[in-house]
Amino acid sequence: MKGISYRRYGGPEVLEYGELPDPKVGPDQVLVKVRAAAVNPVDWKCREGLLEPVLDAVFPVVPGWDVSGIVVQPGLAVPEFAVGDEVIGCVREDFLSRGTFAEYVAAPVRTLARKPRGVSFEEAAGLPLAGLTAYQVLVRTLRVRRGETVLVHAAAGGVGSLAVQIAAHLGARVIGTAGERNHEYVRTLGGEPVTYGEGLGERVRGIAPDGVEAVFDTVGGDTLKTSADLLAPQGRLASVADPQVRAHGGRYCFVRPDAEDLSRLSELAEQGAVSVHVQQVFPLECAADAQRLNQEGRTRGKIVVTVDWEPDEGAVWAGDDERALYSTSQEGTF
Repeated sequence: MKGISYRRYGGPEVLEYGELPDPKVGPDQVLVKVRAAAVNPVDWKCREGLLEPVLDAVFPVVPGWDVSGIVVQPGLAVPEFAVGDEVIGCVREDFLSRGTFAEYVAAPVRTLARKPRGVSFEEAAGLPLAGLTAYQVLVRTLRVRRGETVLVHAAAGGVGSLAVQIAAHLGARVIGTAGERNHEYVRTLGGEPVTYGEGLGERVRGIAPDGVEAVFDTVGGDTLKTSADLLAPQGRLASVADPQVRAHGGRYCFVRPDAEDLSRLSELAEQGAVSVHVQQVFPLECAADAQRLNQEGRTRGKIVVTVDWEPDEGAVWAGDDERALYSTSQEGTF
């Protein structure tokens, strides 16, 4: 298969496009024909070796955790999915090697859910990691309730934009920090925009004089102290960017692949409660350019890479809905 890989840590220049071994499908895995894969900051952080203390790398590493695509072979112990099912996934394992920036990925079934109907593969690819991060922080850590006021930092970014929508869906009043060029975008998401930077505390106090019940931090650094000072009595603070949040009485959170949470996100997307804004789409072979753009840190929504998709040579279509792809040589393989 064709894919992107890197054989050593480094900058975008270490990414190579070329032939890779076809993935084996374990009993608890699902072979997915990739249609789109979203770019996340964790991708280039892994590529640069910043997660080496917690994730071993088995080189060559195929980057990418987010995926949307079509099932072409469920594992022997996987009754949840069938050939032809459209799925999304946050395909993270406990080591770096088998990512989603390729024509196929063998994804653990625990990382997958059905793709939301009526949503493009490009938009769907941007939902898993960012959506799970936002959902798990808001619902499981901050336990946001109807009527509360929530402050979301970097509200126009991939995680922040979904956090604003989910918090609004939960019935919260949402204040979102963003550059002025993104203020109208934050309003369309259901948030009240404030400009970040010097004087942020005063600006937030101007619209929430009694403070906020919850802060969702995606920035870290000096923002943590400002956030802690803005909390109402019994307020809660969580960060996905900086473990130093603990020094300010908050909790540090790292996303966890969860099929049930991902299914809930898919339902919200089908209902129109959340949506993914795709800023730019790159072909798979230009994944290095996609990562460079993401690393600049000014993305509105998501950056996505797509894989050209055509039926494999010698394959036929089968099944009641004419979506199930079978090999003519061996049923259920690719």
